[in-house]
Amino acid sequence: MKTLFHKGLVLLVALTLISLTSCDKDFSEINTNPNAATTIDPAFQLTYVQLQTSGERYENWRAALIYSSTMIQHLSAMATYWSGDKYLYNAGYSSSLWDRAYRNYIRDLVDLTTRTAGDPAQANMNAVARIWKVVAFHRITDLYGDIPYSEAGQGYLGGITAPKYDAQSAIYADMLAELEAACAALNAGGDAVGGDLIYGGDIAQWKKFGYSMMLRLGMRLSKVDAAGAQAWVQKAIAGGVMTDVADAAYIQHIDDQGINRNGIGEVFQADANQRMSATFINWMADHGDPRLDILSTVNQHGVHNGLPNGNDAQMAAANLPGGDTLDNYSAVNAAIVNVASPMVFQTYGEVELLLAEAAERGWGANDAPAHYKEGVRAAIKAWGAIYDASLDVDDAAIDAYLAANPYDAANAMEQIGEQYWAATFLNEYEAYANYRRTGYPALTPTDYPGNESNSQIPRRLIYPTGEAGVNADNYNAVLSAQGPDAFTTRIWWDAN
Repeated sequence: MKTLFHKGLVLLVALTLISLTSCDKDFSEINTNPNAATTIDPAFQLTYVQLQTSGERYENWRAALIYSSTMIQHLSAMATYWSGDKYLYNAGYSSSLWDRAYRNYIRDLVDLTTRTAGDPAQANMNAVARIWKVVAFHRITDLYGDIPYSEAGQGYLGGITAPKYDAQSAIYADMLAELEAACAALNAGGDAVGGDLIYGGDIAQWKKFGYSMMLRLGMRLSKVDAAGAQAWVQKAIAGGVMTDVADAAYIQHIDDQGINRNGIGEVFQADANQRMSATFINWMADHGDPRLDILSTVNQHGVHNGLPNGNDAQMAAANLPGGDTLDNYSAVNAAIVNVASPMVFQTYGEVELLLAEAAERGWGANDAPAHYKEGVRAAIKAWGAIYDASLDVDDAAIDAYLAANPYDAANAMEQIGEQYWAATFLNEYEAYANYRRTGYPALTPTDYPGNESNSQIPRRLIYPTGEAGVNADNYNAVLSAQGPDAFTTRIWWDAN
C-alpha cells in the first residue's frame, strides 16, 4: 500500500536540491555542479531523483505524449504542434527528455551512487540508487540511442564537461551488470533506505523490481543478441521477478501545487487537444476489451470514437465522419490523468507478458498460455489497484474476455505484443520502445504532408541542436558510429 509519507520530505528536497541543479544552457554547465553539497542526506537525494525521473509537465508533454504516445497510436491530436502525431520535427520537443534528464537529475544520481559506494552503512541505499540509475538511463538511451553514459554527470566529480557518447551496446551491458550487482547487494537485514517513494524502503520489493527490470532490459536485446537476451532473461527469472499486482513500481503523486504533481496530469490540465487514438479504441472495441470503458470516455453522442492519427483540423473537417469537432472523439478518462495520479514505471502485468514471451521463445518461465492469461488479467486489474478503485474490472468480465480471446500459439508474439501495448498505456516511453523491438501491434504509419520520416513511424528522437556546438567532437563521432541524427536512424537494439 502506497502512502503519502513524502509530502514534507519532498518539499524539503525541492528547496535543497533544485538550488543545486538549476537549468543550464549547454552541456558544460549541465554536466557541472559547482555548488554540490557533500553532506546532502542520501534520502533527500533519492526522493529528488525519483520525482525528477517521473518528470515534470515539460518533458511529459513533449517526449512522452506529443511524441511517444502518438507515434505508438495510443493518443492522437489535430493540433499541429502535436508533432509526433504527424512525424514532424520540433527541436525543443524532441530534446526535452534529454534536456530535463541531464540538467535535473542525472548528475544527482551519479553523485548519489558515487557517495554511497563502498560504505557498508549505505549498501542498500547504494543498491537502490543503482537500480534507479538504470531506470533513468534506459529511458534516455531507448529514445535517442548512443548517449553520454560513462562520463555523464562527471563535471563536478571528474571535471568532464564534454562527455563522450557511449555505444548503446556498451550501455546495455553495463546497465544489466549494474542490475545484477545491485540485486545481489540488497540485504533485508541491512541499512534502512529513507526517502524512497516507490516502495517505502522495502528491500524485498526492490529486489523484485531490480530483477523485473533485468527481464525488461534483457528482452530488449532479442532482435540484436538473442543468446545474450536469453541469458539475462533466465538470470532475471531465477533471481525472482514481480509476482503480484501490488509489486508494481510507481510513484503516488499528490496535488500540492508543486513538485509532487504528476507531470502527465499537468499536461491534461493545460492541454485539451489530445484524444484517444482510433487505432487503440478500435482494437479494444474489436476484442471486447473491458478497458475500453475505464480508459476512454464516450463522445458527445454516447459512443467510443477514436481520432485517427495524422490529421490536422482542415483534414479532419474534410475527411473524417467526426469532422474537426473534438467533442465527437473520445478523451482519456480524467480519473487516470489528473495531477494526483500515480506515475507507473513497471507493472506485474508487463512482467507476466514478458514471461509469456520468454516461455514462447523457450527461454524459461514455461507455460506461455498461463503467463499470458495472468499478464492480461494483471494488466486490467492494475487500473483499479493502482489508479482508482472505481476502475476495477471484476474477474468474471476478465474471464469472459480471455475466453473470447484465447491464447493462440500460432500468433503468440502478436498477441503478447498487442497486450503489452495495451498494458503500457500512459507508460509511453516503454510502449514506444517495445513496439520498435517487436513490431507489434502492426501499426499503419500516417502520411502527413511534409513529415520528416518518409511517412514511416520514427525509430528514435533527434539529439539537442546545441550538441553540435558545445560537444562537437563527441557529437560528430556519434554520427559516424550510429548514423545520421534523424528520425529514421535505427538504434542498436532496433536492428532491421
